[in-house]
Amino acid sequence: MLKLGFVSAILADFGFEHVVDFASKNGFSCIEMMCWPKDNGDARRYAGVSHINVENLDDKHITYIKDYTRERNITISGLGYYPNPLDPDTRKSEFYIEHIKKVIRACNKLGIPVMNTFIGRDPQKNIKDNLEIFKKLWKPIIETAEKEGIKIGIENCPMFFTNDEWPGGKNLAISPAVWDVMFETFPTPLFGLNYDPSHMIFQMMDEVKPIYQYKDRLHHIHIKDVKVYRDKLDRVGILANPLEYHSPKLPGLGDVNWRGFFTALTDVRYRGPVVIEVEDKAYEGSIDDVTAAILTARNYVKQFLP
Repeated sequence: MLKLGFVSAILADFGFEHVVDFASKNGFSCIEMMCWPKDNGDARRYAGVSHINVENLDDKHITYIKDYTRERNITISGLGYYPNPLDPDTRKSEFYIEHIKKVIRACNKLGIPVMNTFIGRDPQKNIKDNLEIFKKLWKPIIETAEKEGIKIGIENCPMFFTNDEWPGGKNLAISPAVWDVMFETFPTPLFGLNYDPSHMIFQMMDEVKPIYQYKDRLHHIHIKDVKVYRDKLDRVGILANPLEYHSPKLPGLGDVNWRGFFTALTDVRYRGPVVIEVEDKAYEGSIDDVTAAILTARNYVKQFLP
């Protein structure tokens, strides 16, 4: 059945053991563990978190991670690392791609089925030109995944929120039209989606249809809501920076059709992780707020789970 978890980035101030213990004590069955490079300096919100250091993954650490999670009846749903592999700065792009490959190899060593990330994008280039770059730069990543036998889940977040990502955003995988080209380019079934319905909402797209249309590409699911503030949208319009008129929210506090969403997941017989991703600014004041956010989201989602 569906396996309820959360993204470890929300517990950025705590270590691996605390994250696993928290999950075990609070009714979760899995965690998506963040694997950013240590001391990478990424200041983006919820980025730069490392609960498993894939560059220091010797046999001792592998055994420890497996034993610690097994003893607490927790599985790791996926390893997450979300940079911009198509960054126009070649030095950065090469670094990101090499670390993605390290995370894929770590999945194999740890017996974790999926590595989650972004396609990336050059914000200054159009979609067609970015797809050409993608076809070249993603070839070695796909080859690594095939060699290691690990699935790749691409999150469908546009990574366009403020002037920092203007005008095109930093992730190409924004729509079914793009996904189709992605999967035609690399048809391996290991290449799929880490699907988050919230990212469809501010793009004025249906968040449920893709579950039916891409049922064979659903490698991982993020559970996050988003609220579009219509009064703000009426003032600035859809061509404004998206954070001017919308905001991430806890599940149930935004505009996602969760009943339709979970109906679709059960209709297509999805049996993987559904992992809560907390990015609601209303719950960032203290660790108590963060804890409340995770548990409030859990309580809402549980109505759709056995």
